[in-house]
Amino acid sequence: MQLDSNVKTLLDTLANSGQPKLWDLTPPDARQMVRLFSEMLEGKEPIGAIEHRSLPGPAGPVASRLYVPVGAGDPPTAGIVYFHGGAWIFGDLDTHDGLCRALANESGCRVVSIDYRLAPEHKFPAAVDDAYAATKWVAAHAVELGIDPSRLAPR
Repeated sequence: MQLDSNVKTLLDTLANSGQPKLWDLTPPDARQMVRLFSEMLEGKEPIGAIEHRSLPGPAGPVASRLYVPVGAGDPPTAGIVYFHGGAWIFGDLDTHDGLCRALANESGCRVVSIDYRLAPEHKFPAAVDDAYAATKWVAAHAVELGIDPSRLAPR
């Protein structure tokens, strides 16, 4: 895989900066570094619409975002329930906003991004419980979200 030259330059600069490695940081500091990286790397691709939602979770509300692709047309469309990366420790709705915009636009699917609870503050299986509850909620409310319930995929 060939990296964009700007990304390669940024990665080379970071590698030679003397900054601590992500795995050497505390979880809060690692989260901040990931947020900074995502702000540097991700653009704000145009999107048809974004809806911020709060879904019921096992320990309280779970934040989410519904991304409607550009040119989605009339609902329903296929849908994706998206869980950001970050080893269950870092990442959130903002760090993966650009990726979710691109995923929605490129796939033509409505994307529901889930902001699950993070470790180590929330012990296993907190994140999995949030993800499961959110997926069940999205499936039960697919029509309301403009998603065809027979074409819903967790990612």
